[in-house]
Amino acid sequence: MFAAVDLGSNSFRLHIGHQAGNRMRVVKTARDPVRLAAGLDKDKILSAEAIADGVRALRSFKEILGQHQLTGVRVVATNTFRVARNVAAFMPLMEQAIGYPIEIISGEEEGRLIYMGVSHEVARPLEARLVIDIGGGSTELILGRGNDIDVVESFGIGTQQQSITFFPDGKIDARAFEAAITSARSRFDDAAALFRPGEWEAVYGSSGTIRAIAEVIAVNGIGDGAMSFSSLKALEAVLVRCGHVDRFLLPGIKRERVFVMLGGLSVLLGVMEELQVPRMVAINAGLRLGALCDLEMRSNRLDRRDQAIEVFQRRFRVDEERAARTAALARHLHLQLDPEAGPYQRYLDWASRLHEVGQAISHSGAHKHGAYMVENADMPGFTTGDQAIMGKLVLGQKGNLRKVKEQLGDPDFARAQLALRLAAMMMHARLDEHIEGIRLRMKSRIDIGVGADWAKRHPTVMFWLEKEKDCWDEVSVALSVSVG
Repeated sequence: MFAAVDLGSNSFRLHIGHQAGNRMRVVKTARDPVRLAAGLDKDKILSAEAIADGVRALRSFKEILGQHQLTGVRVVATNTFRVARNVAAFMPLMEQAIGYPIEIISGEEEGRLIYMGVSHEVARPLEARLVIDIGGGSTELILGRGNDIDVVESFGIGTQQQSITFFPDGKIDARAFEAAITSARSRFDDAAALFRPGEWEAVYGSSGTIRAIAEVIAVNGIGDGAMSFSSLKALEAVLVRCGHVDRFLLPGIKRERVFVMLGGLSVLLGVMEELQVPRMVAINAGLRLGALCDLEMRSNRLDRRDQAIEVFQRRFRVDEERAARTAALARHLHLQLDPEAGPYQRYLDWASRLHEVGQAISHSGAHKHGAYMVENADMPGFTTGDQAIMGKLVLGQKGNLRKVKEQLGDPDFARAQLALRLAAMMMHARLDEHIEGIRLRMKSRIDIGVGADWAKRHPTVMFWLEKEKDCWDEVSVALSVSVG
């Protein structure tokens, strides 16, 4: 059984489910309307009140999670966590409240998980589809066929800021709506060519706001009763006639969600007009279902992150055989340092396979170029935190260690960094077949032992091991090399 927790800008949501045949069966859901994005000030600082509300919600989710025997749990955070400047201060509080690490995912990864959820629910393997998800802080557009994703784009426009900007104090008029829709269209015009008709056969709306709009239209028979552009315009006319959110009393939506719906409707009208979408289907599937499916895939060793590494290698013409040998060397060394082989074993393996990717830019300073590429690239399945760790390992693979001194304070990172540095050194010396000759230990200091015959056969490696002493000495870590 798996659990997925979505820390969205409008609400926190939870799904618990298990695989039943080819389907993911959701057995428990929970929602808390935290409205986290509303707590961001003009400087992108999340307020103490919003943080406290988020912590409260996560504590209640922790109780629910504790009632189930779970094989895997993913807690993913979206746009508000991406943009909040004080995230480092409140993240530990929220992780403590939920009892699991929180992954801040990129907008592109959010889109991919959304598409995975929709694709799982629709189960039409040949259908070319466009998926639209309008959240509190961002909007994702995803184009694909069946389970395969072709294009994913994330736009920094969502219901919260749209409502606040164009409908202050809940006032509604035609001019405000026109301005809101035009503003929304301007956010999508550059990318519109990627998503035009002809690229898709069907369009799905996956967010809670889109489902709420669909419910209002269907329950009240607005327009043709379906999610067509004409029905959305008819709903706009109803809202304009009301003049204020407090006077919108139609069934199908809670009163406190009408303000959010205003912003969501203007974004949806903007994107449908710009992409020439005549109608769509609102579907109860998206990010959480996608995260559950991703967890199930990982449990069966079908990790999208490994696939992303392979794509990255091919894209930048990495010597895959050499990278695999470096990874094997690093793994062997790391197991001497850390027999338990915790989560850093995966980071080390990925970083080893990408450690020379920067050579696609320049051999000079390749480790610096590679670190930037790994840390900032769009890599399916990886969080920003994952890529930051991998990037730092790639950066610290050679040269001085001052550039990763802060990370070396984490013993797990330090052991992984040492393993990668030694593996890269030995690969350059074409030494991978003689790795058994090295003994390695790292506690408060680093001890490297080699046999006398081994040292005599590999004088250049001994030279570089002596140089390595100076690098670690600069970050106050003693390194000794014993021969015998």
